Amino acid sequence: MCVLTKWLNKTVKIFSLTVILFFSLQTIAQNITQLTLDSAYSYARENYPLLKQKDLINRSAFLTIDNIKTSFLPQVTLSGQATYQSEVTKIPISLPGFKVPELAKDQYKLLADINQLLYDGGLAKTQKEIQQVNSLVEDQKTEVELYKLKDRINQLFLGTILLDQQITQTGLQRKDIELGLNKVKAQVANGTAFQSNKLVLDAEILKNDQRLIELKANRKSLLDVMQLFIGKPLSPDVLLITPTVNEVAEADVQRPELQLYHYQDSLLSIQDKMISVKNRPKTSVFAQGGYGRPGLNVLQNDFNFYYIGGLKLSWSLGGLYTAKKERQINEISQQVVNVQKDVFLLNTSTQLVQQKNEMDKLKELIAVDNKIIDVRAQVKTASNAQLENGVITANDYLREVNAEDQARLSLITHQLQLLQAKINYLNILGKL
Repeated sequence: MCVLTKWLNKTVKIFSLTVILFFSLQTIAQNITQLTLDSAYSYARENYPLLKQKDLINRSAFLTIDNIKTSFLPQVTLSGQATYQSEVTKIPISLPGFKVPELAKDQYKLLADINQLLYDGGLAKTQKEIQQVNSLVEDQKTEVELYKLKDRINQLFLGTILLDQQITQTGLQRKDIELGLNKVKAQVANGTAFQSNKLVLDAEILKNDQRLIELKANRKSLLDVMQLFIGKPLSPDVLLITPTVNEVAEADVQRPELQLYHYQDSLLSIQDKMISVKNRPKTSVFAQGGYGRPGLNVLQNDFNFYYIGGLKLSWSLGGLYTAKKERQINEISQQVVNVQKDVFLLNTSTQLVQQKNEMDKLKELIAVDNKIIDVRAQVKTASNAQLENGVITANDYLREVNAEDQARLSLITHQLQLLQAKINYLNILGKL
C-alpha cells in the first residue's frame, strides 16, 4: 500500500510538472519575438479603447436615420374620454305634440386619428443628411485621436532601439577594457606593472556592468509600457526591427484633421439648408373615426360610429423671424472652422520646417561623428600598444577607450535622432 501511494504521488508530480511546462511553453510561444513599427501601429490601434467608439457612432447614426424614416409612416393616435357637464345645449322651442330631444349630460368619446404625411418640405431628407455627415464628423474625430497614438508608439519603439544599440556598444566597450586588463594582468605577473593598474580596470568593468543593468532596466520599462499600448505580450528579448526611411521630400499634408475640417464645413452647409427647409409648408391627409355619445349629429342622443377625413396644410411662419440671424450664426461657425484649419496648417508648416532643419543638422553631426570615431579608434589602437609596452598607465588607456565609446554613442544617438526626425516629418505630413 505504501509503495502504491509513493507511485501515485510521483505520478501526480510528474503530471503537474508536465502541465506547468506545457502552459509555460504556450505562453512563450505566444510572446512576440520580433516587431516592426507598422505592426506596433496596427496592434496599438486595435487595442486602443477609443476604437470601439467608431462602431458605437455608426450604430447610433443608423438607428437615428431609421427613426427619421418613420416620419412618412402613418401616424395613429388613439384617445378616449368620458365627461359629465352641468349644462348641455338646448333648443328653446316648445311645440304642441312635439318634444325636442335633450342631450345627456354624461358624454363619451373614443377616437382613432390617422395622419399620413404627404410633403414635409424636404425636412426628413435633410435631417438624414445632417445625421450622416454628423456621423462622419464624430468618426473623424476618433481618427484624429487614433492618429496621435502613432507619436506615442514612435517614442517607445525608437527609444527601445536606441537602448538596444547602447547595450551593444556597452558590450563592445567591455571587450576593449578586458583586452587591456589581460595585458595588465600579464604585466603584474611579470612585475612590470603595479597592481593598482589592474584594479583601475577591474573597477571600470564593474562600472560597465552597472551601466548595462541600468540600460536593460530602462529597456524593460519601455517594453512594459509598449505592451500596454499594443495589448500583446512581448518577449523580454524581442527584436525591434529598425524602420527604413528613405530621404523625405516635401508633399501635401494629408492629416486626418483636414478631413475633419472638411466634414465640419459640409455639416454647416447642410444645417444652412435646413434653415430654409424647416420653414416650408407641409401637407398631409388625415382620417378620424370614432364611437361615442353624441356622434357627429349632436341632436341625436345615442351612441354612434362616425368618421371624417380630409387634406391638411400647415405652415409655421415663426421660423421666418429668426432665419436671417440663424444663417449669420451658421456663417460665423463656418468662419471659425476655416480659422481653425488655417491655424492647423500654419502650425503644421512650422513643425515641418523645424523637422527639416533638425534633419539637416543631424546629417552634418553624423558626418563629423564618423570622422571623430576614425581618429579615436586610431588613438585607442595606439594606446593599446603603448599599454602593452608599459609606456602609459591603465588610466591613460581607459581615457582613450571611453573617448572612443562616447564618440560611438554620440553617433548612435544622432543616427536614431535622424531616424526619429524623418519619422516625425512623415507623421506630421500624415504619410505614416
